[in-house]
Amino acid sequence: MMSAEQFTIETPVPGVQQNIFGYLVDGQTVNLYTLRNRKGMLVKVTDFGGIITGLHVPDRHGVLADVTLGFADLLPYKGESAFFGALIGRYGNRIAQGKFELDGKPYQLDCNDGVNHLHGGLAGFHKAKWNATPFQKPDSLGLSLRYFSIDGEQGYPGNLDVTVTYELDDDNQLHVSYLATTDQATPINLTQHAYFNLAGQGSVLNHEVMINADRYTPVNAGLIPTGVMAPVAGTAFDFRQAKPVSAHIADDDQQLRFGRGYDHNFVLNQPSAKEISLAVRIHEPVSGRVLELWTDEPGLQFYSGNFLDGSLAGKGQVYEKYSGFCIEPQHFPDSPNQPNFPSTVLRPGEEYRSSSIYRFSVQT
Repeated sequence: MMSAEQFTIETPVPGVQQNIFGYLVDGQTVNLYTLRNRKGMLVKVTDFGGIITGLHVPDRHGVLADVTLGFADLLPYKGESAFFGALIGRYGNRIAQGKFELDGKPYQLDCNDGVNHLHGGLAGFHKAKWNATPFQKPDSLGLSLRYFSIDGEQGYPGNLDVTVTYELDDDNQLHVSYLATTDQATPINLTQHAYFNLAGQGSVLNHEVMINADRYTPVNAGLIPTGVMAPVAGTAFDFRQAKPVSAHIADDDQQLRFGRGYDHNFVLNQPSAKEISLAVRIHEPVSGRVLELWTDEPGLQFYSGNFLDGSLAGKGQVYEKYSGFCIEPQHFPDSPNQPNFPSTVLRPGEEYRSSSIYRFSVQT
């Protein structure tokens, strides 16, 4: 029987290191923060877009590899970067035609995905300069990022005060927590858009995926949910038992044709609302690396890197189709226009809170 083990690699130099990563057009300095725990795991985060630029974890032999897609310098992140590693807001995923109505008032958002709004718009949180504060605790260290999104930004109502915290502990767990308040009612759906490849290179098609979901939300040709929460049983979307990404990705399935592969929201099986539970477990058999995502979000977007086409390159690699996968904890896409989906509206006097844990281990 295979077993998951925690890493035992030790390093004498845990801490947070700050370096200049580049400059914005207005002259602002962009910094890169390297978080290193006592077991050698590294997480690199920049205060531009809250982007995770690197994530180094050991394999079953203790060999470190960077398991997230990205770039070695700031310039590519300022352009078209496929949201590599970014904090996403105000709204992760798609809103149909960039339109919604809230309290009887219509709103028009920036449309940056054809006729639809995607990941907060062209100048969403992934293009914002965040205020960063590093910290250290006895058994963890991290970075707190704060951003003030003004009323009307990308079309959203209300001033939104957002804090996102990355915290790396000594058990090779990366905790990501979100907090936001507003002075007007507004939709909000924050998430993290890292692309992972647990082998460190090549295709992710051999990665073995388990998603804790009995249902998913089918989409139309524009990748907007139809409003149905359909059972995964008997479909290519049944990941309740672990299977390789490649197992059904080439099936003759309309949903897979729409997404060119997997680019769908799964309705997670939650013990109770806002309780952190296991959403997904992914194993890469050659390296032995395992990634588990635990979250209190009701949904998970599983994206198999179908739109990568070799036009982006970084860290010595060309990012071809299936070079990385995303597991985005979230509320459901297009929820502002889908009354049967869980609400994403935040109102004055309320707090938006969300927590996720990325647990890295090895399987021998």
